[in-house]
Amino acid sequence: MSTKIAFIGLGIMGGPMAANLVKAGFEVTGYNRTPAKAEQLADAGGRAAKSIADAVRDADVVATMVPDSPDVRAVLTGEDGVFAHAPQGALIIDFSTIRPDVAADLAAAGHEKGFRVLDAPVSGGEAGAIEGALSIMVGGAADDFAAAQPVFDAVGKTIVHVGPAGSGQTVKAANQLMVAGHLALLAEAVTFLEAYGVDTEAALRVLGGGLAGSTVLQRKGPAMLARDFTPGFRIALHDKDMGIVTAAAREAGVVIPLGAVAAQLVASLKAQGDGGLDHSALLKLIQQLSGRDQEQENQK
Repeated sequence: MSTKIAFIGLGIMGGPMAANLVKAGFEVTGYNRTPAKAEQLADAGGRAAKSIADAVRDADVVATMVPDSPDVRAVLTGEDGVFAHAPQGALIIDFSTIRPDVAADLAAAGHEKGFRVLDAPVSGGEAGAIEGALSIMVGGAADDFAAAQPVFDAVGKTIVHVGPAGSGQTVKAANQLMVAGHLALLAEAVTFLEAYGVDTEAALRVLGGGLAGSTVLQRKGPAMLARDFTPGFRIALHDKDMGIVTAAAREAGVVIPLGAVAAQLVASLKAQGDGGLDHSALLKLIQQLSGRDQEQENQK
């Protein structure tokens, strides 16, 4: 019999991840607050559920991919939630990005009710989710990680067990810190190059082949040049993540001066009403601070 997976949260990331699980041969039932998202999964060969309880009732594995700590807590511990309706012994994998302490607390609560819980946040954005090439950093028991390996293999490429419950979220916080810094510096580099009239496409191509090269440059550079900020990962979510890492760093007594600046840039862009744009839209802010946005308008 095939493994039955319930997938809760079928948005930009969860939708393609659930579809890849279907392609891998799993029996996938999906639930999303917007029913149309679950119907898309049904069109891809899965099943659409009308509630969390309906989705998880017979599941061997429950996967969640929702925006924030309160959302995960509600999905797992709510009256209609996973802990109340999934079979005892089910493996619960939270792919969301949330606070490390919340992940650890939820793992402990799940264990008390007979569940195996892993925090497994991902990196790679929408493209990585579609391609099944996500990086997955996993916190939890080693035996549970081994049991989840076939699920991880269907949605990810770099899959690493990084420690006990909450550890995956700690590593993800570090990831989001680095990505924000890379994006901000890439935005500054593009603005700098454009100010000198350089062929920016050629410039980014050669920069990408040297020490300055990164996945951020490869995937977000062309979008910046095209001013295409269609969301693959929204500014509002990155702002939430930067709040997680700055709070966690403060609690640990770790100073992150560059990260604090990056966090303020992300927060500023969100405050201006651009929270729904892709995080590559940091270019908009850097251009504005440089007076380049108005200069370009004047040239039209």
